[in-house]
Amino acid sequence: MEMDLKNIRNFSIIAHIDHGKSTLADRMLEITGTIEKRKMKEQFLDSMDLERERGITIKMQPVRMEFSPLLGKDGSGGGNLKEPPRLSGTPPLKGGEKYVLNLIDTPGHIDFSYEVSRALKAVEGSILLVDATQGVQAQTLTTLEMARESGLVIIPVLSKIDSPLARVDEVRMEVAVLLDIDPDTILEVSGKTGEGVENLLTEIIKKIPPPKKYEEVKDSAQALVFDFKYDSHRGVIVYVRVFDGLIKKGDSLLFSVSGEKFISLEVGTFSPEENPKARISTGEIGYIVTGIKKPGIASVGDTITFSKKPLPALPGYMNPKPVVWASIYPEDADDFPNLKLALSRLRLSDSAFSYEEESSGTLGKGFRSGFLGMLHLEIITERLRREFGLHLVVTMPSITYKVLLRNNKEQIIYSPHFFPEDSQIIKIYEPWVTVKIIAPQIYASVLMPFLFDHEAEVHNTENFGDNRSAIALDMPLRELMRNFFDDLKSITSGYGSISYEIGEYRTADVVRLDILVADEPVVAFCRIVSRRRIEEEARSQVEKLKSAIPRQQFPFKIQAKALGRIIASESVSAFRKDVLMHGSKVVGGGDVSRKKKLLEKQKKGKARLKENAKVNITQDVFLKMMRSND
Repeated sequence: MEMDLKNIRNFSIIAHIDHGKSTLADRMLEITGTIEKRKMKEQFLDSMDLERERGITIKMQPVRMEFSPLLGKDGSGGGNLKEPPRLSGTPPLKGGEKYVLNLIDTPGHIDFSYEVSRALKAVEGSILLVDATQGVQAQTLTTLEMARESGLVIIPVLSKIDSPLARVDEVRMEVAVLLDIDPDTILEVSGKTGEGVENLLTEIIKKIPPPKKYEEVKDSAQALVFDFKYDSHRGVIVYVRVFDGLIKKGDSLLFSVSGEKFISLEVGTFSPEENPKARISTGEIGYIVTGIKKPGIASVGDTITFSKKPLPALPGYMNPKPVVWASIYPEDADDFPNLKLALSRLRLSDSAFSYEEESSGTLGKGFRSGFLGMLHLEIITERLRREFGLHLVVTMPSITYKVLLRNNKEQIIYSPHFFPEDSQIIKIYEPWVTVKIIAPQIYASVLMPFLFDHEAEVHNTENFGDNRSAIALDMPLRELMRNFFDDLKSITSGYGSISYEIGEYRTADVVRLDILVADEPVVAFCRIVSRRRIEEEARSQVEKLKSAIPRQQFPFKIQAKALGRIIASESVSAFRKDVLMHGSKVVGGGDVSRKKKLLEKQKKGKARLKENAKVNITQDVFLKMMRSND
């Protein structure tokens, strides 16, 4: 039996990182009885250990909840008995009637903005959740704009109202001005105590319209893929919103974009664990087990339809393009096959990153990999270490450059160590980003020099409620990766927030900086830097490496080279082992020539060691160099 459309509500939560989204979802699961209290744990929908440690949502998680408004979940009362004016097309509520609420818990970080945009296409409404202690943040504005473009109904909600630091009245006015609405229509909740959450659930049913039935479809279906995962036994499992028709076990289906055909092995909904059903139909959010075990087939934004009677693909699909590149090598060359297998397994559940094999003279065989951003890079490399037990060497993250050579050929450069010599280049192009920063006005005097240092072009600054400023600017993506986020948080005492979008390519004045250890260039430390900062960067990298690298049995130099010359240099002394001992006896007394003879012998031994030895650079050194502040 198909679910009655008028009793379905599909929604998401828009929130900046750490604004209480996961905690609010926890209380919704409790109040609707979806999760028993004895099984409840914090951040229930954040199933990955990495999500819990960082306190952020990385992987989307849908959940289906059932709720009876007005009478409360157990029929004993507790709802809002007076029904407010409804949106046009929203049916009247009936006391005690059950409604299905499908929540898609989406990532809040800007690296995953495309995935969030697809998830927003799968729902009819969204909660705009704003932390009452922090106010509106830059990423909130970006995601809000996505929701508006998708035509979603927005329900504004203040979170953390129980906090002693909450500025409820001030933030309420800020949100009211942003949305141009009556401040009294903004709801208040506490994910910690549960205050106001039941009322919010009722408002979701009242204000968010039910799904539409677009047309009567027979023997076919049209479902949007908004996420997927991989199971070693059942293959790729896609998360879908069904827009038309119904899908059941055994149906012959097709991915519209990839063209791959498959038989559905199971369909169902989320509770939040997978709950098999006989079918999923128009308006519902659920999953389909595909049995596919090949990478690159499933992708976010694709459409699933019937292979024998396919419907058109849903609009808006795009192939996410990597914006950050890094090379990944196994610390032990024998682990290369394991790394290759691990990357292929990860790509089955995350098609947004790409990789291809490459070789380095110093690091051996590895993979050049592309990511959506720095957080995406950190997540993938951390999963490789945790889930597959790999010890990795990760090169300095870089971006894509377009280089016009003197032979009038254009090259696209993904890795810094492939960057041509300065004498071979006519012109270089690099990607820029359009950035929005929100910060208290009192930090404007320190923000402007900071932005100038990062080559930003500031367009305008406007007041943004509660004595805060919104700054719109353009800057090179390269500079955004130069510790920009951490430094912004530092100089604004944690109050600054940022969102950005990838823009156009512009001419760049940059050069390749090589780091040499014992006269050997280390590919992993090669980077592209602004010409005006070449000496500063050279000194900084050499000093940083000197402090990170362990001393050896012989002395060696760390050097930074650019523009055909050594820019900076530091010497690392050897462990001093001029020990006047034979076995367990100290050489002492007698002729001084005996001591000199022994020291001379050790000196010659060190010289031979220096000629043949190679500096041992451990994994933690590479990690410290990759991170901006260690």
